[in-house]
Amino acid sequence: MTVLLVMAKTPVAGLVKTRLCPPATPAQAARIATAALLDTMDAVRATGAAGAVTPVLALAGRLTDADAYPGAAEELVVATAGWRVLPQRGDGFADRLANAHADVAAAYPGRPVLQIGMDTPQLTGAALTAAVETLTGAGGAPTQAGGVRAGTGAVLGWAADGGWWALGLTDPRHAEVLRRVPMSTPHTGRDTWSALRARGLRVAPLPVLRDVDEWRDALAVADAVPGSRFAGQVAAVGVPALARIPVPAVGARR
Repeated sequence: MTVLLVMAKTPVAGLVKTRLCPPATPAQAARIATAALLDTMDAVRATGAAGAVTPVLALAGRLTDADAYPGAAEELVVATAGWRVLPQRGDGFADRLANAHADVAAAYPGRPVLQIGMDTPQLTGAALTAAVETLTGAGGAPTQAGGVRAGTGAVLGWAADGGWWALGLTDPRHAEVLRRVPMSTPHTGRDTWSALRARGLRVAPLPVLRDVDEWRDALAVADAVPGSRFAGQVAAVGVPALARIPVPAVGARR
């Protein structure tokens, strides 16, 4: 059974999605982040047949500190029912990613891991199911290299901005290579691909997606998933181009 690992940050006003401000206010950005996380978790729950994946949330912060709107913390806590929640460890993002994979490897020995974030709320259960199937069919002949299986498979989903939105590893201990990859650059995806290949892994590509970093990204992604929580909260900022998108009630589930 594959572990589906979601890297996330607690939605706290002024600490998340700050690049959406302006036009969004810090409080609106936190509501957008909350919607993105809830939509992402819905997609994870819809992945494969019931029980096909094990959901794990690697979290920076505490869900009980979420303050996007009254009841946000409680809604997020309820949404994680049945999930294992692990604290993120490390100073930089690369270390936190590598440590999250290492923690999952320790908690679920021998399991493949597909890791995503909360910046692609347009993901669907079908898309994640296809990614898991690509990952679990990507393995090569196992050999030993320093105690870690070499020759096993990996998948990488490139982001439109040159980064990546998903990393899958049949042996998550290989995520150690991320510590040496510069993050949040226009060539992070290329560098990650090269690092995985240098590790001796056979890497399969996933579809390219747009992740939400800046306001133009939020507009494009919201337009792709009308009726979602995310699209509703983007529309609530008052951008005329998205005024046609209805704002679902906070707490409504898709």
